[in-house]
Amino acid sequence: MTDTTAPATTDAPLIQPESPGYRSYALWLLLGIYTLNFLDRQVVNILAEPIKQELDLADWQLGALTGLAFAVFYTFLGIPIARLADRANRPMIIATALAVWSAFTAACGLAGNFTQLLLARIGVGVGEAGCSPPSHSLITDYTPKEKRASALAFYAMGIPLGSLAGMALGGLVADAHGWRVAFFVAGAPGLLLAVVAALTLKEPRKQLAAAQAKSAAADAPTFKEAMKELSTKRSFWLIAFAASLISFIGYGHLAFYGSFFFRNHGPQLAELAASMGGLGPAGFLGTALGLIVGIFGTLGTFLGGQIADRAAKRDIRAYVSVPAVASVVGGPFFVWAMMTDNAALALGLLAIPTLLNSLWYGPVFAAVQSLVQPRTRATAAAVLLFVINLIGLGLGPLCVGILSDVFSASMGEAEGVRWALITSALVALVSATLFWLARRTIREEIVS
Repeated sequence: MTDTTAPATTDAPLIQPESPGYRSYALWLLLGIYTLNFLDRQVVNILAEPIKQELDLADWQLGALTGLAFAVFYTFLGIPIARLADRANRPMIIATALAVWSAFTAACGLAGNFTQLLLARIGVGVGEAGCSPPSHSLITDYTPKEKRASALAFYAMGIPLGSLAGMALGGLVADAHGWRVAFFVAGAPGLLLAVVAALTLKEPRKQLAAAQAKSAAADAPTFKEAMKELSTKRSFWLIAFAASLISFIGYGHLAFYGSFFFRNHGPQLAELAASMGGLGPAGFLGTALGLIVGIFGTLGTFLGGQIADRAAKRDIRAYVSVPAVASVVGGPFFVWAMMTDNAALALGLLAIPTLLNSLWYGPVFAAVQSLVQPRTRATAAAVLLFVINLIGLGLGPLCVGILSDVFSASMGEAEGVRWALITSALVALVSATLFWLARRTIREEIVS
């Protein structure tokens, strides 16, 4: 069902881009910004063990640093920022947010205890809240409906690319100069790119005449109206919670991959690192995990958008069918990776679930943008990210950390983190079920 009181829409984007060349530039720039978003978010994962040792932290504290501390403010600020983005200058919101989170990333390197590092990570979350909702809205304005999943999947490639850069850069710099310098290096590029974004990223709404702009602003729904529209979209809520559970697994696992390999394959990592030209274990593992997440995550994200756009021409339910199937197929390979005694094989096997669990970005983001009226898109993206990040980013690392502490009490730290990762992977079955249920209503609820 659709809201018949909402303004009529067409299959075209709300505002046409100035030129195909500018659209390409804007997409690449937003991809670069989102890559830094995840670089700064994920760099702490490969630094978890040296931080744990220096600051004498428990695994639940590591989970809080990598998930909950970041996610609480990131999640709750996303919606008011999205409401602002539905009315105000989206490029300036993005540029300001980029500068804020980059500065706080660098500040993490100055932390002398858990509380200080926690506060710095909260600051990163505050800044990053201003990235995706306005970016999704901009991309949807620039892009024809039939290419929407591909364009949003292109933007979402910043997730694996940023994770690659964060893991590799963090590990290499930590080996050479320590974990504090790694934070300084991670934060610096964003300060420069924020200036570039502010000066060159354009707000397409400025193409409207002043009277049209006033009319469009007046027609923008209130938050209550936007939530009323979303409340009628059963597909939206099934998709949101399904995606949040995939994110629960992804964020929770990525936060503890470093700890898993160091605790279970430490001697092998040292040998592999030495055979690769004298790299340190952290540098080797960060580079290896970064390449796996970056290459196969990017490939999965790209393929997800391409597959969904093509399949959706025949059946719009492909937006939910693709991630439903993918989230189940990768499970056995992940368990195999966790159970093998061969570090190199474990790393190789992780490539398969990494690819499959990245297929959902383009289909999910495109489905959500298509389920609502154009002036509600930034708010819809923010509500989606609210659910995803509160459950996935906020609870994923924390719950895996708690499970690891519980299992470690009887099994030891090496087995504890192994079984925490395996146990949490079972959540994929629930996610697949929710995606499949969304097939029942998504065709009737698509608006634009």
